[in-house]
Amino acid sequence: MSLSPARRRVAVVGTGAIVSGSHLPALRAHSDRVELVAAVDVDQERLDAFRELAGERVAGFTSVDAMLDAVRPDLVLIGTPPSLHRDQTVAALKAGAWVLCEKPLTLSLAEYDDIAAAEEASGAYAAVVFQHRYGSGAVHARELITSGELGAPRVAHCQTTWHRDAAYYAVPWRGKWASEGGGPTMGHGIHQYDLMLHLLGEWEEIQAMAARLVHDTESEDVSTALVRFRSGALATVVNSVLSPDEVSRIRIDCADATVELTHLYGHSNDSWAYTPAPHVASERATAWRTPATEVPSSHTAQLGALLDAYDTGTRPPGSGHDARATLEFAAALYKAAFTGRSVRAGEIGPGDPFYEAMHGEYPDWAPKERA
Repeated sequence: MSLSPARRRVAVVGTGAIVSGSHLPALRAHSDRVELVAAVDVDQERLDAFRELAGERVAGFTSVDAMLDAVRPDLVLIGTPPSLHRDQTVAALKAGAWVLCEKPLTLSLAEYDDIAAAEEASGAYAAVVFQHRYGSGAVHARELITSGELGAPRVAHCQTTWHRDAAYYAVPWRGKWASEGGGPTMGHGIHQYDLMLHLLGEWEEIQAMAARLVHDTESEDVSTALVRFRSGALATVVNSVLSPDEVSRIRIDCADATVELTHLYGHSNDSWAYTPAPHVASERATAWRTPATEVPSSHTAQLGALLDAYDTGTRPPGSGHDARATLEFAAALYKAAFTGRSVRAGEIGPGDPFYEAMHGEYPDWAPKERA
């Protein structure tokens, strides 16, 4: 008789809305597999409120290092502002813990490669939260596309058109390269184009534009891109925080069908629609529409996938090359937008200013230009 894996001891770093509202429910949903043992926050009042919400047995700390020394958790969930992600992730990896960190995992490709080095040295893994990949609708769509069941992908549209007002950007760390890493390209649209990349695979070339049209920020408040994929498919990408009618959408036109996802902050099976081409038999199209299960996209779904990987000692989804590819896409979009030229996959490496920072020290976009 095989024994079930032990419950993993989990610590959370940051106890704000994303941890309380998304990570804590995910941990409770997997309570047979995990035990929340510690929480870290520099704000003692917020930490105390979280511990009361989470339960008396959760130890509280105001320092990540102190928590790691005292608790030695198996898994660390990070929900702090982006500028803290690299150092906190590296510290957890060095302590032997796996990491699941909110997006963006780092502010640059250079920082990401620091995490990759820490992974290699420790044998632990760091994954980034891209929960939209893990809903049953997304899993089903990817299987249909990658298997060729829908025919070759030809045209795609990826749209994150949201609205954020001046009060949103009054939070000190928002809208600044050094603390947020970018505007909607990094902080908002990254979920949708990560899913687009997950569905369509490797890209080859990107052209882009970005602008500050409304908000007085260092980073952009809107960006657009044209993308060529290795398969030959072409895509448009729009990332905006200027759009009163908010929507998140991906549409992929394949040879035999159009698949479309429409939602805002999370999707279910009903968020997906399949439109067959005229030559497709109705029986074949009927099989596309309904996945075998209903799993909404969520932190709960991604945490389950990570725990499965932990149990088998294998690299979790949303880590390694998988996670770096999405960050590289962001860096390439910025480079293409700011320089006004096409950027090829793989061209941004050490020595390239866009490897060190998403603004690439480019005139009118570097922080010193907005001082």
